[in-house]
Amino acid sequence: MKFPSLKSLFDSFSAVVKRFPFEMLFVLIGTIAAIVNIELENIDFIVENWCIRIMMVCNLGLLLSLSVTLFCESKGASNLKRLFIRIITTVITCLFIFIINPLVNTSDYIRFFLLSLFAHLLVAFAAYTATGLIQGFWQFNKTLFLRFLTGVLYSAVLFAGIAAALGSINLLFNADFKSDTFFIVWTCIAGLFNTTFFLAGIPAKLHELDNDLSYPKGLKIFTQYVLIPLATIYIVILLAYELKILLQWNLPKGSVSNLILGYAVFGILSILLVFPIKDQEENKWIKSYARSFYFLMLPLIVLLFLAVGTRIFKYGITEFRFFLLLLSFWLLFITIYFLVSRKQNIKVIPISLCLLTLISIYGPQSAFSIAKYSQRSILVNLLKDHGGFKNGKLIPVKKMTDEDGNRAVATIEYLVDHYGMEVLQPYIDKDLTAVSDAINKQNGKKGYDYSNTYKQRNERRKWLIKYLGLMEYSGYNYAPYPGDSNSYFYSLSIQQNQVTIVKGYDFIIDDISTENRNDHYSADQVNIRNIVSENENFSVTLNGELARFDLKNSLKSLLKNEPKLKVYIDSMDHSGTKSYLLPAEMLSFSRETKSFVIMFRADHVRLKINKDKTISEITFLNGKYLVRKK
Repeated sequence: MKFPSLKSLFDSFSAVVKRFPFEMLFVLIGTIAAIVNIELENIDFIVENWCIRIMMVCNLGLLLSLSVTLFCESKGASNLKRLFIRIITTVITCLFIFIINPLVNTSDYIRFFLLSLFAHLLVAFAAYTATGLIQGFWQFNKTLFLRFLTGVLYSAVLFAGIAAALGSINLLFNADFKSDTFFIVWTCIAGLFNTTFFLAGIPAKLHELDNDLSYPKGLKIFTQYVLIPLATIYIVILLAYELKILLQWNLPKGSVSNLILGYAVFGILSILLVFPIKDQEENKWIKSYARSFYFLMLPLIVLLFLAVGTRIFKYGITEFRFFLLLLSFWLLFITIYFLVSRKQNIKVIPISLCLLTLISIYGPQSAFSIAKYSQRSILVNLLKDHGGFKNGKLIPVKKMTDEDGNRAVATIEYLVDHYGMEVLQPYIDKDLTAVSDAINKQNGKKGYDYSNTYKQRNERRKWLIKYLGLMEYSGYNYAPYPGDSNSYFYSLSIQQNQVTIVKGYDFIIDDISTENRNDHYSADQVNIRNIVSENENFSVTLNGELARFDLKNSLKSLLKNEPKLKVYIDSMDHSGTKSYLLPAEMLSFSRETKSFVIMFRADHVRLKINKDKTISEITFLNGKYLVRKK
């Protein structure tokens, strides 16, 4: 066995960079952004937000640039023309950094997923847009599929080896490689190594693949003995369930749609994997299986339409239901096409799915526009039925049934979370943009802090629910602990807990919580052991010297003066938890040992309180120790 020399590795890397320069640039920038995001997580939320957006744009840039490169190579475009198209693609992709902002608009996560799916599908057929070339198309995607699996295996083994080496250094040399070091290593391997390895395996002579009749026997074995048996299990379960529906005459459960989609995925994938050998004499069973698969899909598609339609007619359209409906129509189209068509052009599968994905992202026909219109109409009609609509505007309702009231509140929360409170502006007399800006100002300037972002969204929901007279149907009243009318939740947090002033202390032991009950550390020639007992006593041992914090009694003393805490009340969240935002010194507790002064500073505490104001349970607590040597 001959090992590759450094020169051959460098030449291979240079060939990848020369063939895919824009793709490698996106990979490099995306990896750097991911590393910065790891280092600044929960420290600088503005930079973290931009890092997430850069990573998203780099993912799209890599895939779209790869599609353009493959398309240009297949058409034999000149270098100048390739450069021009690549630059235009890069500019258009970079503009998405100003469009996608998932921290502010949660629906942008779904949009990014759809854009990424569209770009992945584009890569699958970008080099084979011309008529015919079916064999080349299959060979190309087979190569990508196997290269991807190989790259994942190599990357996993490489990471495991490096992680084991770092862990050994920690153990043997008392080093302090923390978890973020391992995340950075994985980011570099997955971002740089894995992507470079994948790009290096993309065939250069694309049209010659159409004459490649080779077929890996492993694929046939995998399909015949893994995928097809799985698909058979699915079809037996689904047909039995469909028979049960017919006998009992009940509407199908919504979860059945996941099973049907699972069967469709396994079935279509198994047919695609054995497509090149379907005409061979010994593989006639493949054609029989494919035809029976599509015939069996017809009753299941009817069941899928029933399952999706039942939810839509009852609860309206959401993004998820829109995608289910779209996939139902796509499966119906694919099934009829392969039952009727003699050509059996498998390129129809990624091309049609790619187009459907694209039209569902932006525009009046998109999932988001239709879901927004549907849910807003449901809310307006609910309030109309109970006197909450006058002169084209929504007004407070006086009384609703509990079912309608709960549904109205849930709809408001959905609309605010996905589209912002401004989505109801046509039906509200108040200037909702001004209201939203006032909430932002009250709860943080720009809302880039995750807790502030959630708090702002929560306050927007609360404002609309209160404006429409629906507070009694929400959880914003001081609600009891679920199932226990004698208990309540309290939440205590410190102000500006992103920054800890450490003047006068030698070191900090961070991430102390009720979830980490027994930890060992070593720092500054001090052996440290942290223990959280079952009764929520926190103890820390420093070089054998014990300091115990009875936090339940300390917090009990704090809550005895609850009237004095009212100036620090923050909000009543959706679950009914009463929240206080306190100065750091109110949640700081000190102890001394022979050699150390230790302060425990709680960042966040969640308490279950009895009706008599005693603490029933500390359900969650996290904070840090600040330690000073005497």
